Amino acid sequence: MLEGKELILATKPYAVDNRRRSWFHTITTLLLLGITFFGAFYPFHIAIRITCSVLNALLLARMFIIYHDYLHKAILRRSVGANILFTFFGLYMLTPRSIWKRSHDHHHKHNSKLFTSSIGSFPIVTIEKFKRMSKAERTNYLFIRHPLTIAFGYIFAFLWGMSILSLVRSPTKHWDSALAIAFHFGLIITVGLIFGWLSAFLAIFLPVFIAHALGSYLFYVQHNFPEAVYHDKEGWTYIGAAMDSTSFLDLSGIMHWFTGNIGYHHIHHANSRIPFYRLPEVYKEIPEFQNPKTSTLWPMDIYKCLSLKVWDPNANRMLTMSEVRAKM
Repeated sequence: MLEGKELILATKPYAVDNRRRSWFHTITTLLLLGITFFGAFYPFHIAIRITCSVLNALLLARMFIIYHDYLHKAILRRSVGANILFTFFGLYMLTPRSIWKRSHDHHHKHNSKLFTSSIGSFPIVTIEKFKRMSKAERTNYLFIRHPLTIAFGYIFAFLWGMSILSLVRSPTKHWDSALAIAFHFGLIITVGLIFGWLSAFLAIFLPVFIAHALGSYLFYVQHNFPEAVYHDKEGWTYIGAAMDSTSFLDLSGIMHWFTGNIGYHHIHHANSRIPFYRLPEVYKEIPEFQNPKTSTLWPMDIYKCLSLKVWDPNANRMLTMSEVRAKM
């Protein structure tokens, strides 16, 4: 059985970009986005427009994973065309390149590490730290992890966290956050004034809102599930965080396609340079990745994941709020 560095090295042959394949996935996804955008934008029957709006949201999620892979330098490195395309896509999605790359790179280096994992991720505190928190600190912590906060990721994670907060904290470093806000809302207002607010809502706002809600939950469930474990700095290892603290999201084939295979997240965290379209290949060919900690999008699994609040190092698991109250 391969472990540690040997397991990471075993993934290296798969961390190779097939440029033609990368462009095929990018262009076909972009074309489908254009078709569904038109279907939601044009005054067809409302049922057609809503259907296209939802499909556009799912395609935005897929394109976001492609964008995410590009910023990991897994695909289309040093491509001028990709650089232009994904810069505009990041602005459209309120995920400007500077803050997304900075926070997400930190997340990969510190995933599941207690006390430093909250940058680029959802915060996790131990039961003892939670007890020492003030009422305001507890409220803020629980608010960030609340299901409605995740569902409204468009507002809290992307508009506020990715764009406004990054700009306020470091305007010179994250000036593109201002550009993202101006571009995103300028586009909505322009379409609304010229073509009508229903078109702006169905073609832009609703798809982005749904895509952000889905993306927020996918990001949450990949590291917040009943079997996940967290470590202090001394007990943490990179491959341990990938295998013990990162889930495999067991989805249907069509949902794996719409989510860009991000459900194979334990493999992605073992080597983020593997292109998204090769993750299933790694899963099939390296046995060590075939028995991951798993979650699904079934309602009961979603409920179990969203109920997790505080880490108990003695029990070696996350606690629900009812369990936390029993220990207070």
